[in-house]
Parts: sequence; structure tokens; C-alpha cells
Amino acid sequence: MSNDPAGGSRGRGGTRRPGLSGNVRWVVLLGFAVYAAFYWFSNRSEDPYTGQKVLIDSSLDVEQEKALGLQAYQEILAQERPVDPNSQAAQQVRAIAQRLIAKTEVVEDALAAEHGTQPRHYARDFDWDVNVIQSDQANAFCLPGGKMAVYTGLFPVAQNADAMAVVMGHEIAHALLRHGAQRMAQQKLTQIGQIAGAASGMDVQQQQMMMAAMGYGYLLPYARSHETQADEVGLMLAAAACFDPQQAIPLWQRMEAASGGRTTSEFASTHPDPGTRIQNLQALMPKAMEYRARYCEQARP
Repeated sequence: MSNDPAGGSRGRGGTRRPGLSGNVRWVVLLGFAVYAAFYWFSNRSEDPYTGQKVLIDSSLDVEQEKALGLQAYQEILAQERPVDPNSQAAQQVRAIAQRLIAKTEVVEDALAAEHGTQPRHYARDFDWDVNVIQSDQANAFCLPGGKMAVYTGLFPVAQNADAMAVVMGHEIAHALLRHGAQRMAQQKLTQIGQIAGAASGMDVQQQQMMMAAMGYGYLLPYARSHETQADEVGLMLAAAACFDPQQAIPLWQRMEAASGGRTTSEFASTHPDPGTRIQNLQALMPKAMEYRARYCEQARP
């Protein structure tokens, strides 16, 4: 089969297989762009923690989000082995979680007042639960609805309760900020882009180039901003719950050392560069210490 320089192709008998003309292709792409823009602007809401407009599908309510989090949590616990809930590690993690959870509304109210927004207090309806999972991973997570887990591999990196609280506060912040719902909305936009590319007659290479541009120009920066937001809210949670926020700096230095160093540039990563993250945390430290002085009852004379 030979290629037709005009954009179509000819078989053995010389019959041309029609393709989309340049004008029609642009009309198709414009139509999908209008739909994507409509979806974007009609599903924006104000986040009380940051004061920013964020993209969350209006058809996804908090109860549905909680149900998805519970389903994922049950699947994880069915595949991975939680440690004995009466073990010292499990008890320590639950105690840290309880202190952090107790300060979620206080921190939300303070950040909402700072940004001139109204607090939503979604966490009031969370069904909190926390487990410790046996694994070498130095990691933790908090799913929508408050289902949490800490991996045993995090303990030797955290080294103390203050650093553990910083990590757990970060993970809780992802749930409070509804980052999972935001990622689902971003995935829908990505699907719109993929369908637009296929419907407009783009070849595979052109579609890949379009999706790569969307990834580097929108999805990855958005993911990094989620991490930065969770760092700030998590640090304030830890401080308000009477943990030492200054432990965040050596913690992330140990995390970087434990990972063996970054293998990809920040530009191509979903997470900020460790050096950037530490700089951001250092800049937030005066604010975190203020939160500790204001909201930690133990810190008061």
C-alpha cells in the first residue's frame, strides 16, 4: 500500500481511502476543545484550604468518593498483611492519627480564614480507620473518607513520632483537599483529549505527542502542586497537634537518602525535587511554629 501525499491512501486498485481533511480535523478538535472548556469551567469549585479554584466533577459527591476509598482500602487489605492491631507500632500510629484528626477542623478554619473562603468540614463525615501494613516500603497513604495505612518500612526512616506525624499529616491532607476527586476530573479531561485525537484522524504518533504535551504541561505540574499543598496542610496539622514541625526537614533528607537519590528531573516527575520540597518546608516553618503556639494546648503556659 502506498501513501497519498494529499493525506489519504490508495490500495492496489488505486481506490482512495478517505481521511479527514485539514479543515474538518480542526473543526473536530475545536468541538472537543469547546466541550473540554465547558467541562472545566462548569466543574470548578473553591478549595477552603488553598483559596484556589479546583476542578472536581460536580457529579461526584463526598459520599461516592468515600465509597470509592473504602473499596480501594478493602482491596489493599485483602492483598497486603496488616500487623497485629495490638502491636506497639499499630498503637503508636493510631495515637498519632487521633491527634492529627482532632485538629482537622481547627486547621481548615484557620486556612479558610487566611484565604477568605468558607470551610466545608468534609472530614466530619469521614469514617477514619488506620492500619500498619508489613512492607519494606517507606510509605503511607490516606484514601478519601479517611482510610489510612502506614507501611512498616517508614518507621526506620521516620525515626520518631514527630517525623511520622509529618508524613501522616501529609497523607491526611491529600484526603482533606480532595486530591483524589481532582485526579479523577483530570483523567476525564485526558480522555476527552484522547478521544479528540482519535476522532480528528490523528495518527498514533501525533496522538502520543499531544498527550505528552498535556502530561508535561498540565498533569505533572498539577500533581506536583498537590504534593506541595499536602506538605503545607500536613505540616500545619502536625504543628497544631503538638508535634514538632521542624522534624520535617531531617525527615525529607532521610527520605531522599533512603530513595538513593532522584533518578528523574522534577519536570518529568509527579513530586517536587527533594531540594525544592525542603526549601518550601523551611519557608513554611515560621507559620507552622505559629500554629503550634496557637493551637497546641501542650505548648501553652
